[in-house]
Amino acid sequence: MASTITKRSGYLEWEDYFMGVAMLSAQRSKDPSTQVGACIVNADRKIVGIGYNGMPIGCSDDELPWAKEADSSLDTKYPYVCHAEMNAIMNKNSADVKGCTIYVALFPCNECSKLIIQSGIKEVIYLSDKHHDKDICVASRKLLDMAKIPYRQYVPKTPSLTINFNTV
Repeated sequence: MASTITKRSGYLEWEDYFMGVAMLSAQRSKDPSTQVGACIVNADRKIVGIGYNGMPIGCSDDELPWAKEADSSLDTKYPYVCHAEMNAIMNKNSADVKGCTIYVALFPCNECSKLIIQSGIKEVIYLSDKHHDKDICVASRKLLDMAKIPYRQYVPKTPSLTINFNTV
C-alpha cells in the first residue's frame, strides 16, 4: 500500500539556506555598525568555510577601536578588523576553496576581492551593495571582472528567516 504522506513544503531553497548561514554568522560580529557574514560552498553544496567580521585571533576586541571615524585612522576599526570573506577563506575546512561560491552579506571590498581571486573562488553572491560607488567597491568590481569571476546580487525567495529553538 502506497504512503499518502508527502514531503514537507516551505523548506529553504539552497541559496536561501547558504545566505541564511552567512547572515546567521554575521550575528557573531561585535562590530556595532556593520555585521557581515560569509559562507563558502563547494560544487557539491557542502559548506567548506564560514566567517564574520571581527578582530584577529588573540587581539582583544575590548582593547581595539570600533569607531568608523576618528582624528587618526589608527583609532578606527579599519586597520584592525578582519573581514568576513577573509575569515571564511582562512577558516576553511577543506584543502582549498578553488571552484567554490562565496555567499556574503555585503559586496566585497577590493582587499577581499583579491583574496577571493587568489583563493580560486569562482563566484560571488552578495546581499547588499550599499557601498557600490565607493572606490573600494569600484576597484573590487574591476578586479573581479578582469579575473572573470561572476558576481550577482542575491534576491531572497524567503523574505525573512526566524530561528525558533523550541521546534524540535
